[in-house]
Amino acid sequence: MTKKIITTLALFLTMAMPSIAQAFAGDKIIGVYWVEQDGDKSKVRFSKTGINSYKAQIIWMEKEKDEKGNIRTDMKNPDKAKRQTPASKIVLIEKVSFKNGIWTDGEIYDPTRGKSFTVNIWFDNANTLCVKGSFGPFSEKVYWKKLE
Repeated sequence: MTKKIITTLALFLTMAMPSIAQAFAGDKIIGVYWVEQDGDKSKVRFSKTGINSYKAQIIWMEKEKDEKGNIRTDMKNPDKAKRQTPASKIVLIEKVSFKNGIWTDGEIYDPTRGKSFTVNIWFDNANTLCVKGSFGPFSEKVYWKKLE
C-alpha cells in the first residue's frame, strides 16, 4: 500500500514539474518598469496575483496633477466605480499568465481612451519588456525598461 502511494505521488510530481517550472520562469516579469507613452512618464510595478497570474499597476507618475492642481483620476474608465481611482494607482494589465516564453491571456487597459485590449508581453532583451496590445487585426507595441 505504501509503495503504491509513493509511486502515485512520484508520478504526480513528475507530471507537475514542467508546470511548476514554467510558473517560476514567469516570475521574471516581476519588478518595476520605466514607461514613457505620449510624453507621459511613469513607473509601473508588475506583481504576482496567483500561481501563474500577474498584473501591472502604476506606482508613480510625473504628471500626477492636472493644470488646476487636482489629482488626476481614471475619468474615462467604463466602470463608474473606478473613475475616482488616482491615475498613479491605475491597474494597467491584469490576468496575464506565462506560456511558452510570453505572458498572454490578459488585458491591457489604456486610461487615455478608457478601453481594454488583449495583450502579449515578452522580453525584447534582458531589461526591455515589449508590451503589445491588440484589438482584432490592429496592434501597438510599447517598450518598458526594467528598473528593478
